[in-house]
Amino acid sequence: MLDINDMLIFAQVVKARSFSGAAQRLGQSRSRVSKAVARLETALGVVLLHRSTRRLGLTEVGEAYFEHCERIVDELALADNTVHRLHQAPRGTLKVSASVAFGTLHVAPALPRFMAQFPELKIDMTINDRLVDLVDEGYDLALRITPAPDDHLVARRLAPIRRKVCGSPDYLARHGLPRRPEDLKHHNCLDYTHMSTQGEWRLNGPDGDMAIPVSGSLRINDDEALSQAVVGGLGLALLPTFIIGRELQAGRLIEVLPGYVPVERFLYAVHWPNRHLPPKVRVFIDYLLQRFGGEPYWDRPDSAPGRSGHGPSAGVGGLSFSASANVAPPVAANTP
Repeated sequence: MLDINDMLIFAQVVKARSFSGAAQRLGQSRSRVSKAVARLETALGVVLLHRSTRRLGLTEVGEAYFEHCERIVDELALADNTVHRLHQAPRGTLKVSASVAFGTLHVAPALPRFMAQFPELKIDMTINDRLVDLVDEGYDLALRITPAPDDHLVARRLAPIRRKVCGSPDYLARHGLPRRPEDLKHHNCLDYTHMSTQGEWRLNGPDGDMAIPVSGSLRINDDEALSQAVVGGLGLALLPTFIIGRELQAGRLIEVLPGYVPVERFLYAVHWPNRHLPPKVRVFIDYLLQRFGGEPYWDRPDSAPGRSGHGPSAGVGGLSFSASANVAPPVAANTP
């Protein structure tokens, strides 16, 4: 098989019109350049150059062969320039995977401002709950909600993913406010079927971890759909705050048993190990970290639009909701 380096050396010899000139351009010895051309001629079984003490000339087959070698040199130079250009600034296409709920609610709305900052960058985003293979499927980055990412991937923690037990003001007015985890047995506890445990909620209190048996009239495989059932007053549910943050901030949902649900999962940006992380991946991770990191906006009470603050307490149907429990003043369950 031909050595492409010998082809490139031959092209430089022709352009310099001498072995010495090519050696100087390439930073190699004259003998090494000469041996490379000789190897190429032996491999091809032809004479490419007429050699004499005074001049160097191409044979007919050498002239035809040089045209192809020259194109290869130009293509390699173009490839080098392309790589350099893509690594100088965020350009090209960034292929990203995100889960359905988080990708729809929080990643897609973040893209317009990000892409306005980097107009030469395109996004190819796939939203599904399947665990994609980054290498086989050609993804630059995946956003995953997990207790711990895979060991063979590079992972950047972006934000905590919290869950809260919550219900609507209407439901709590009708059924009462649970004060202890044991009180949940008296409530209609709606279940998310993709949770690792069915029929029990894992909580954490003053005495440590506990598994509380629960039962209810609805099991559903989608957190967003489950949240709508809770907003409608059907029962209580254990839901991620990135889905119900606005409902909590607006008072359409009320957190119960505050402090009993530990932070078990985080949002990670994961990618394959790469010594030279492309700028397009780096700036996207940095952007999301700035947007979501620390205390995410969906967990901040002051993120609710049109709210000037919290009163000390508010009552619904004879129930008292303390501001110290980080709940908003309740409003009617059907408030838009």
